[in-house]
Amino acid sequence: MDLITTHINADFDGLASMIAARKLYPGAALVFAGAAERRLGEYLSADLRHLYDFKKLKELDLSAVRRLIVVDTRQPDRLDRVQECLLNPGLEIHLYDHHPDAPGDLRGTVEVVELLGSTAALFARLLQEGGISLTPDEATLMSIGIHEDTGSFLCAGTTPADLRAAAWLIEQGAKLDLVNHFVSRELSAEQVAHLSQLLKNSTVYTINAVAVTVSRLNLPHYADDFSALVRRMMVMENLDAVFALVGMDDRLYLICRSRIPEVNAGDVARAFGGGGHAAAASAVISDKTIFEAEEELLQLLYRCVRPKALAGEIMSSPVITVRPEVSLREASELLTRYNLTVLPVVRDNSERRRPKGLLGMISRRIAEKGIAHQLGSAPVSDYMSTELATLTESAGQAEIQELIIERRQRLAPVIREEDGEEFLCGVITRTDLLNLLAHDPARLPRSLLREEEHPSAERSRNISRLMVETLGREIILLLREIGETAQGMGMRAYAVGGFVRDLLLQTRNLDIDVVIEGDGILFAQAFAERRQGTVRTHEKFATATVILPDGQRVDVATARLEYYAEPAALPVVEKSSLKLDLFRRDFTVNAMAAHLNPDRFGLLADYFSSQNDLKERQLRVLHNLSFVEDPTRIFRAVRFEQRLDFRIARHAEKLIRSAVQMHPPEKFSGLRFFNEIKLLLSEDSPLPALRRLEGFGLFPLLWPDLRPNLKIDRRFVHLMTQAEKAIAWFRLLYLPEKDKQCECWTVRLLALFSRSRELELRRFCDRFEAPPRLRRLLLERKTKSEQIAAEMLRRPFLKPSETCRLLRELDNEGLLCLMVIARKKHIQQAVSRYVTSLRDIRPLISGQDLLELGLQPGPRFRPLLNQVIEAQLNGEISSREEAVELVRRVSCR
Repeated sequence: MDLITTHINADFDGLASMIAARKLYPGAALVFAGAAERRLGEYLSADLRHLYDFKKLKELDLSAVRRLIVVDTRQPDRLDRVQECLLNPGLEIHLYDHHPDAPGDLRGTVEVVELLGSTAALFARLLQEGGISLTPDEATLMSIGIHEDTGSFLCAGTTPADLRAAAWLIEQGAKLDLVNHFVSRELSAEQVAHLSQLLKNSTVYTINAVAVTVSRLNLPHYADDFSALVRRMMVMENLDAVFALVGMDDRLYLICRSRIPEVNAGDVARAFGGGGHAAAASAVISDKTIFEAEEELLQLLYRCVRPKALAGEIMSSPVITVRPEVSLREASELLTRYNLTVLPVVRDNSERRRPKGLLGMISRRIAEKGIAHQLGSAPVSDYMSTELATLTESAGQAEIQELIIERRQRLAPVIREEDGEEFLCGVITRTDLLNLLAHDPARLPRSLLREEEHPSAERSRNISRLMVETLGREIILLLREIGETAQGMGMRAYAVGGFVRDLLLQTRNLDIDVVIEGDGILFAQAFAERRQGTVRTHEKFATATVILPDGQRVDVATARLEYYAEPAALPVVEKSSLKLDLFRRDFTVNAMAAHLNPDRFGLLADYFSSQNDLKERQLRVLHNLSFVEDPTRIFRAVRFEQRLDFRIARHAEKLIRSAVQMHPPEKFSGLRFFNEIKLLLSEDSPLPALRRLEGFGLFPLLWPDLRPNLKIDRRFVHLMTQAEKAIAWFRLLYLPEKDKQCECWTVRLLALFSRSRELELRRFCDRFEAPPRLRRLLLERKTKSEQIAAEMLRRPFLKPSETCRLLRELDNEGLLCLMVIARKKHIQQAVSRYVTSLRDIRPLISGQDLLELGLQPGPRFRPLLNQVIEAQLNGEISSREEAVELVRRVSCR
C-alpha cells in the first residue's frame, strides 16, 4: 500500500501538497497524521473528501504500507502515529519538502527538497514539467497553500518559483475570490478580543540589534486559526519577527513568524520539537508552563537571532602596531605619540595596511608600570596580553559587545583571512562601540541601563538566595547587621574575596572579609561595640579584625589601592573605591564583592568578568605585572589551582615564567614567602602543587642551599607519600583533643629537608625569616628525630621502656617526622605503639602510696615511680600489689 501524509496540525500548504502528490501517486491513500487546522475542514466539503479518498488512521493497517510519501515536512516527530510505518521492512520513503535541513530529518529513497516559499510551489513545477493538468478546485487549493505560506508573496522566504507557480495555477483555473476568502478573512468579535490581548501582552526585545516581538496568551478553550491572528498582528504593527505562546485546551502552542533573514522561525520551532520554514513555523510544547516556555524561548532567541554585520563598518583602519621585539619604552613612546591606550603586537608590520600575525596587545598602563620597575628595555612580548578574542568583518553588535563590555577587552581586533594567512584589517575601540550605541539607544545592552530605567538589570545579579541556601541563619543575620551598621554610619559595606568566590561555588566559607567604602577601622570599632566583641586594628594597612563573643572573626579593610615601589616589595596603601580595591587583588575569581547595605543586600559587584572565569574554572590575573609586583601570588595561584581544581590560564602561566626568570633568588625570601610556603604545605596532599612549582622553575629559588638541588624524583615522591600516610594515620586516631594537636605542614617541610643537613634547614629559616620559636622547634625536631631514628636502627630490639624513654623527647610533629624518615618497619611500629598506648600509661601507685609505705617525701619519689612505669611497660608487673612489692625491694637496697 502507498500512503501520502503530512505533518500534524496540517495547514493549507500541507493539504495542497497531499492532493498534488496524489496526482503523482494515483493509487495512494491520503491520511492526516493528526488533527488538521479547522479551516481545512471548511474547505474540504464531504464531496471533496470522498473524491480524494481521505482515510482515518484507525481504518488503516500501517504494517501493510510499502511506500510512504511525506510532504511539507521531514521531521519524524511531526508524523505522530504514522511513524509506526518507518519500522516496516523494505519500506520506501519519498520526501517532498521546502524546509531547510534540520537535525533528525528522515532520509528517503526519493528526496525532492527545494528552499521555496511553499511545498505547493514545488509540486506545481513538478506537475507542470510532467504535463499533468489540474482541476480548478485543485489549482485553487494549491494557490491557497502558496499564498498562506508566503504571506501572499510578502514573506522573506518567497522565491521567483513561488510566483511562477501561482501564475501557472491561475492558468489552470484557480479561483482567486476563494483564495482571498481563505487567506484574508474578516475577524470575528472573539478573534478581535484575542488580537487585542496579544498586542497588550507583547514585549519587544532588541537582540543583536534586531527587534523581536514575543507575546503570550492563555485561553480556556481551543481557538481555531490562531496563526492568522499572529499574521494580522504582524501586518498591523509592521513587525519583523513575532513569536506567540498560546495556551489552549491544556496544550501550549508556539506560533513563529518572521520576514527578515536574521530571524529563522523554523530553527526556533524545531528547537521545541515543531517545524516549519524560515518565515512561518509552529510547535506544540509539552511539560512546560507558559512562563517556563517563554524563558526558554528568550534564551533560544538570544542564541539564534543572527546579528547584522557591523564590525567591518565601524572598525578603525589602518592600525598602528608594534612587533614583539620592540621594548616597553619604545611602545610607551608610540602610545603617547598617537594618544592610544593599547597597541596590537603583530609578527610582521612591514605593510602598514596589512599587518600579519596578531600575537597580543600591550597597554599604556603595563608599559608605564614596567618602565617604573626598571623593565623599560624588556621586549613587549614578555608582558603583552596574549589571550585575545578577535572578530571577523561580518561580526555583529552582540559579538562586539561581548568582547568590549562583557569581557572588558580594551580593543577588539578585526581579522581578515586571505590566501591562508590572517591580517589585522582594523580594530574596534570602546569609543567606536559607544558612538554606535549613543546614536541608537535601542541598541543599548541591559547591563548599561541605569537601574531606575531597567530595575531588573541589577536584580538579576542578586545572590541573596544563594546566600540563604549556602550559609547558616546566624551568618546571614551577621552580614545583614554589618550592612545596617555601615548604612547607619554613612558608609557602604561589601563581602569580598574568597568568601564571595566560594559562595558562587556553593561552598560554605565562614572566613568573612569585609571592605568598607569609608573608614574601615572606625566601622570595626563601632561594630565590635554593637556586638560586644573585641577589635584589633592595623593602622598602617587601614585594616582591623573584629572577634565576636562566639569566636567568629570578621576581617575589615578600608577600600584601598596598593602600589609597589619596586618588584617584590611590600605595597604602599592608599584609600580608594571598591572597584580599585578589587583591582588590586590577586586573581579575577577573588575580585568580586557582594553588597551588604540593606538597600542593595546581596547584589553582586563583578567589574572584571570574574563569573566567566569562575564558570570556566580558570585563574587569571588582573594585570600583566601582577607576579612581578608580588611574586607570592605565584604560590597562591598554584595553591588555588590544586585546592579548587581550577587551572592557571595560559597567559598567566607565561607571566609566572617571566617573573621567575627576572627575579634573583634573594627576591624570593622573607616572612611573606614563608607564610605562603606554610599555607601551600598545609593543603591536603600538596605534592601536585610542589610539582607545579618545580615546573615553573621555583625549586632552585626556594631551596638554593640544598645539595644536590632538590628535585621531584622517586625518593622525593616516596618521602612525601610517607608524610601523607603518617598524617592520615594520625588524624584517624581516637585520641584526646589535647593529644591531637599537630601542625601537619611542618611534617611535610621536614620531609622535604630530610635529605639535607641541619645547616640547610637553618639557612632556609634565616632566608625566610621564620619566627624564632618556630625556627627552634623545626631544628630540634629534625635533629632529634634523625638521632632517634639512627639509635633505633642500631638497636632494633628495644624494650618498651627504652622506646618510651627515646620517643618522650619528641612532640607529635617530631614523631610523625620520625615515621617519615624511618627506614625500617619496626621503627614505625614502635612509634605507632607509643602514640596509641604506651605514652598514656600511668604508674599503678602514686606518691600517696609511697607515703603510706613509710617513705619520706623527697627527690627519690620520681625515680621510684619511673621504675614502676618501666616495669609496667616491660610487662614485669601488672597489679598494684606487684608495684608495692617492687618499691619495697628497691627502697631496701
